[in-house]
Amino acid sequence: MSLPWLILPTFNEAGNIEAIIAASREVLAGAAPDGYRILVVDDSSPDGTGEIADRLAAEHEEVLVLHRTERAGLGPAYLAGFAHALEHDAGYVFEMDSDFSHDPRDLARLLEAARADADLALGSRYVPGGGVTDWGPLRRFISRGGSEYARIGLRLPVHDLTGGFKCFRAEVLRSIDLVSVRSRGYAFQVELTYRAVRAGFRVVEIPIVFRDRQVGTSKMSSKIVVEAMWRVWQLPRQWRRALASGRARLAEPTPPSGERAAA
Repeated sequence: MSLPWLILPTFNEAGNIEAIIAASREVLAGAAPDGYRILVVDDSSPDGTGEIADRLAAEHEEVLVLHRTERAGLGPAYLAGFAHALEHDAGYVFEMDSDFSHDPRDLARLLEAARADADLALGSRYVPGGGVTDWGPLRRFISRGGSEYARIGLRLPVHDLTGGFKCFRAEVLRSIDLVSVRSRGYAFQVELTYRAVRAGFRVVEIPIVFRDRQVGTSKMSSKIVVEAMWRVWQLPRQWRRALASGRARLAEPTPPSGERAAA
């Protein structure tokens, strides 16, 4: 059975991981009564996050843990999680932060959109009904400005390109050549959405409210911002190469939403 999989990348999230898994389990149990999986991808957190996740996996069969031996960045962690989920016949794959910046209750809304007519349901801060709380002016400027910079530079009809709360149909991830994705930080979010749009998949922005973490330390850094700025201009060429190699492919015609929901 093709189940929804939630990928939670972690590094030093011992203060959040148990609560975020509990909240996600509660929502997904209602949104996906036929079953779901939560995969924690831990980059050898020195604070014991991985050990807490192992305990939760022993207690709940739907919780799994993937341990990585080094901290390689957000992108590689997600790619490892995607590969594991796709190998186990995932039907839908979520991205979500592990620190409650994203509200787990919105998982149900994203899954509903993906089951209807979205190939990629994207939790968006920058559409009507969306927003950000707890950020100062500089952080707001960097985030909103980064999304606008990428949107204009890549000519994409998506308002929140740097957001990381998403639900993909598995076919999207199988089609966009994840092996050739090179971004590590938040540029990774831009790259995946860019590839999905250019492959012809339908991206639907679902309004969400993003809240700054209350526990732990933000992973944002100037290095991540700089990477996102220069990676934008490399994405079109890399996508053309992926298509030319045959590793990436364009979307098949999308069935009516009623047929997809029935499937």
